Amino acid sequence: MQIQDRVFIVTGGASGLGEGTARMLAANGGKVVIADMNTERGEAVAREIAGVYLRCDVSNEADGQAVVAKATSLGKLVGLVNCAGIAPAEKTVGKNGPHSLATYTKTIMVNLVGSFNMIRLASDAMSKNEPEATGERGVLISTASVAAYDGQIGQAAYAASKGGVVGMTLPIARDLARSGIRNMTIAPGIFGTPMLFTMPQEVQDALAASVPFPSRLGKPEDYAKLVKHILDNDMLNGEVIRLDGAIRMAPK
Repeated sequence: MQIQDRVFIVTGGASGLGEGTARMLAANGGKVVIADMNTERGEAVAREIAGVYLRCDVSNEADGQAVVAKATSLGKLVGLVNCAGIAPAEKTVGKNGPHSLATYTKTIMVNLVGSFNMIRLASDAMSKNEPEATGERGVLISTASVAAYDGQIGQAAYAASKGGVVGMTLPIARDLARSGIRNMTIAPGIFGTPMLFTMPQEVQDALAASVPFPSRLGKPEDYAKLVKHILDNDMLNGEVIRLDGAIRMAPK
């Protein structure tokens, strides 16, 4: 899938994995629409990469529609990269009683429903594209997590939401095959993102040391490189790729 002069939506593009992806796409000549809730940071990144920012709650239909409409107004929309997400930590039964149902529901809404909302809207627009030389009309890439497989203590909501992203990868690819739209998912391990950087340094160091090789935190650039390869390689479809340095998470 060609990046030069094509339009891409990156949800969660104001920071972390999404920002790294937005910068990679812009560096390769793509037109990037950043969809994020952080207006100040989103506008700043958009200015730096000559992109466009829209405030977007990915689980809101109208917000998603506005983002897709803006993207299609800029040219040929061929890519969506879903990086928006939240990662609360709460035990099923804790010191203060049962897990908050509101927290669980919000996590599913943002991480799973939000990803599907953007996929369904973007793929509808892509299905109207003239196909590329490969027959492709678009590429969809969502973000799961190794927690989908190795969820730790306190990650019931997060693991469920990411497990849902994993589970819908293949059926969506099958649904969209007739339209020439590929659907892929990346499951990152321990990455250096704003959420992780709120932890104490000694915790960050211990997490990095737990990665077999390379023994470091993943970087947004690592994620962006895999996004680019998925765009380039049209045989990648309907699959989840772990990007984790061979880590398997312990219970805690």
